[in-house]
Amino acid sequence: MTEQERINQTLQRQIDAQGSRIDLVATRVDALNGKIDAFIDESRAARNRQDENIRDRDSQRATEIMEIRQDMRNMQASLDTKIDGIGKHVQNLTVAAMVGVGTSVIAVVVMVGTVVYSMLTR
Repeated sequence: MTEQERINQTLQRQIDAQGSRIDLVATRVDALNGKIDAFIDESRAARNRQDENIRDRDSQRATEIMEIRQDMRNMQASLDTKIDGIGKHVQNLTVAAMVGVGTSVIAVVVMVGTVVYSMLTR
């Protein structure tokens, strides 16, 4: 074997060794790509679940707010009814007070009239 053939043979072995290393690296890169793809899919699924949870919470809050507003309207209506009732009682008390004052005035006039009549008839 000539010197050139030995050099070629050595170079061929080195090339073959590099080729197998490249194949090994390519296999590892493919495996890593698979892991990265799985991670990306997992991340997307987790984000989708998180988004769904946020939408559910927002929907629940919206429902709770609507219920609170309805309760507030109901309480306001109840207060309005009570205030109207109080107004009617005040009106009735005012009428009663006016009748009482009128009766008192009539009683005073009758008493004064009686006193004046008794003084004049003496």
